[in-house]
Amino acid sequence: MPKHFDIIVIGAGPAGMTAALNCLRAGKTVLVLEGENVGGQIALSPRVENFPSYPVAAGAELMDKLYSQIEQWGAQIEFECAKSAVKEGKTFTITTDYATYTCTSVILATGCKHREIGVEREEELVGNGVSYCALCDGAFYKGEDVAVIGDANTALQYALLLAGYCNKVHICALFDRLFADKALVDLVMAKPNVDVTYNIALKEFVGEDELSSLRFENTATGEPLTVDCKCAFICVGQIPQNEPFKDLVALDSKGYIIADESCVTSCEGVFAAGDCRTKKIRQLTTAASDGTVAAYAACAYVDKVTANL
Repeated sequence: MPKHFDIIVIGAGPAGMTAALNCLRAGKTVLVLEGENVGGQIALSPRVENFPSYPVAAGAELMDKLYSQIEQWGAQIEFECAKSAVKEGKTFTITTDYATYTCTSVILATGCKHREIGVEREEELVGNGVSYCALCDGAFYKGEDVAVIGDANTALQYALLLAGYCNKVHICALFDRLFADKALVDLVMAKPNVDVTYNIALKEFVGEDELSSLRFENTATGEPLTVDCKCAFICVGQIPQNEPFKDLVALDSKGYIIADESCVTSCEGVFAAGDCRTKKIRQLTTAASDGTVAAYAACAYVDKVTANL
């Protein structure tokens, strides 16, 4: 028989681990399933400046502390990818790539993954001049010219990190402005080795075995532009990882779980927390907030089910 838990949390990012922490503090048995890296996307952010009480911290540092905290509270953590979730009566069955578990309530905190830019040879050049993580790969390009394709917070955080050891950092923006926090924009604009080019769309990766340059087209004039660089760090948005649960909970047209600030989904007993749900603001603090809300809702649901047995 599969081992039964009060609550299974799918995802070990800030939302999932905060949810687990609060469920454990409420005396529930909790299993956390994580198919990739602990901490989610924020663990790849080299500089976090908007988390209360930490003026500046690496995302990985914050997530390591949270991981240790839930371990100390007794969370069972399995590095397995959840493939499906089925509800039968008052019991949920979660199947992973290695095992099967059951629970009374589920918290989906699956987060998002990077979005590919969709230009030919992108996958071919990953690791040879195309990257989605400056924290992971930036140091390989010390002293070189690099490009960051994107215009929001992650792109500018990457640019700031790269500016510390790269010769030149080109920020390539699709629109006529940057969509990042003003504090980040100000920091980027103050860097002498960072420049920003607006209204350009990537058309081609140039290079044989390794990237040598990028070819863009000006979206306003149609004029071509070539940017010489050794690596392109792509930051063009994220995709929710909710496909395995599309038959369990309702998703919107973009694949996000339909849930408001209550974190309640279309399936009784299932709650959604963090970037995977429909919401306007996706930041570390809002993920942690969702985790707390979802945890209390899940605990209340478990108590109600248990009382009626």
